[in-house]
Amino acid sequence: MTIVPERLDAVPVPTSDEIFDAHRGGKLSTGLTTPLRDARDLAIAYTPGVADVSRAIAADPALAARYTWTNRLVAVVSDGTAVLGLGDIGPRAALPVMEGKSALFKSFAELDSIPIVLDTTDVDEIVETLVRLRPSFGAVNLEDVSAPRCFELEARLIEALDCPVMHDDQHGTAIVLLAALRGACAVDGRDLSALKVVISGAGAAGVACAKILLAAGARDVVVLDSRGVLAAGRGGVKAELAAITNPRGITGGTAEALAGADVFVGLSSAALPEEMLATMAPGGMVFALSNPDPEVHPAVAARYASIVATGRSDFPNQINNVLAFPGVFRGALDAGARRITERMKLAAAEAIFSVARDDLTADRIVPSPFDPRVAPAVAAAVAAAADVE
Repeated sequence: MTIVPERLDAVPVPTSDEIFDAHRGGKLSTGLTTPLRDARDLAIAYTPGVADVSRAIAADPALAARYTWTNRLVAVVSDGTAVLGLGDIGPRAALPVMEGKSALFKSFAELDSIPIVLDTTDVDEIVETLVRLRPSFGAVNLEDVSAPRCFELEARLIEALDCPVMHDDQHGTAIVLLAALRGACAVDGRDLSALKVVISGAGAAGVACAKILLAAGARDVVVLDSRGVLAAGRGGVKAELAAITNPRGITGGTAEALAGADVFVGLSSAALPEEMLATMAPGGMVFALSNPDPEVHPAVAARYASIVATGRSDFPNQINNVLAFPGVFRGALDAGARRITERMKLAAAEAIFSVARDDLTADRIVPSPFDPRVAPAVAAAVAAAADVE
């Protein structure tokens, strides 16, 4: 049996008491942009002055973007069915995660957001609820909605709402993975189009990652689920994905797909045996992204791969969605975009890569989430790539 260290970095581990104390009473509160110091301030912010603003918006609804917070407000929406590594824990248990997401929006992109957890898993009901709430927000970040419902829900909301909608578990992950793979290719002097890529997991993130890599120029992408390599006989989204992947016609499971592969992307929580790693092409890249337990320990992966990344903050090369989603939504809202397009996602990935370009190493293929350049760079790139109707 191989013994490996628990952690590669000496990152202080918070205690349970620290964690619960930090969440006591929730992690969010509202603040004022207009002071309320005296009767005159009250007359401006509320009655009678507010009536002038309400009349103006009633005459021209577009003025709501200027005189309310809607064009800077993101609704963070979940039904609690696919939360982190916890699974279907329900809306109430999901709320601390959504509060955390809102805190990230504020901290990294200066966007206000409201967590909305819904006590239903019915796609029709969720769509109807958000359509009715549309006057209250300017964008929708879908979060922790289980596959395959998440695909239908996102598609229907994009059509039903005249504002940006993105399921971060899909597209945030895909954007950062592409940026990281661009960084890894730059470090190793390789070309994305020449790589044989294996993606383990055909859920929300796996599907989006495969699609963005293909859109970015990858030619050989193989996707697996628990039944093996996706084939044309699968239904729904998996059948669509099978039609555009696996150009060499590989059959079987992980062992067959991984033989001679250059890149492994883990998005399924399925453990990757060390002996399979040994069959990859020399100098491979391993992105073991499942949380909290990567598909293979980074110390083991490093014996076979030149680049190793995980989804955890206590190892080098964390593939963290916070590199993407704050800037993506900020850029979309800055541009007044109705949709977040594939072009905008590709621009976001390129922006993340560009920030890290001058300081790339095998242990730094993406910038730190706390690099203050990231969100502004992503926002500017997304806004420039937006097709505003």
